[in-house]
Amino acid sequence: MKIVARYSENGKTLRVVEDDITGRDVDCIVNAANSRLQHGGGVAGAIVRKGGRVIQEESNAIGYVPVGHAALTGAGRLPARAVIHAVGPRMGEGDEDQKLESAVLSSLELASLKSFKSISMPAISSGIFGFPKKRCAEILVRTALRFIRENPQTSLETVEFCLFDSVTSGYFQAEVQKLGGSSA
Repeated sequence: MKIVARYSENGKTLRVVEDDITGRDVDCIVNAANSRLQHGGGVAGAIVRKGGRVIQEESNAIGYVPVGHAALTGAGRLPARAVIHAVGPRMGEGDEDQKLESAVLSSLELASLKSFKSISMPAISSGIFGFPKKRCAEILVRTALRFIRENPQTSLETVEFCLFDSVTSGYFQAEVQKLGGSSA
């Protein structure tokens, strides 16, 4: 794992790491999911492959999650305790920025509700859903910062953005540095 940027405020930390999210030892990881919670490719497919079929089985029991919302399952064999399945927008469906923000907020609220201290999320919607990576970074970092500022009582101490490639992590690093965060 490589930490590329970090920002702390009021005992809460936002950080950007380059790593495989399926190996993160945090309370919960976020899966960039589709509404039907069918985890075939991308981050979702990797989570089920490494965590086990139980994640897909629990997702099947949930059934459907609207765009902009999130649902929780166990993490199977993953180091994390749980998986939050956040349904981000597909580019071209309309109102994408608001839907992405809502998916991030839903994830953070659910993690807080479960008293989790750490959460790791990918660049939701920026893969096969086609959301521009730079805009994704802006929305995710801004939304996470707003959440920790507006919810000082949250159990969350660390909100991590886990990116697999240096191009995407560079966008997130730039956003965290705009806050006054440091490069690591």
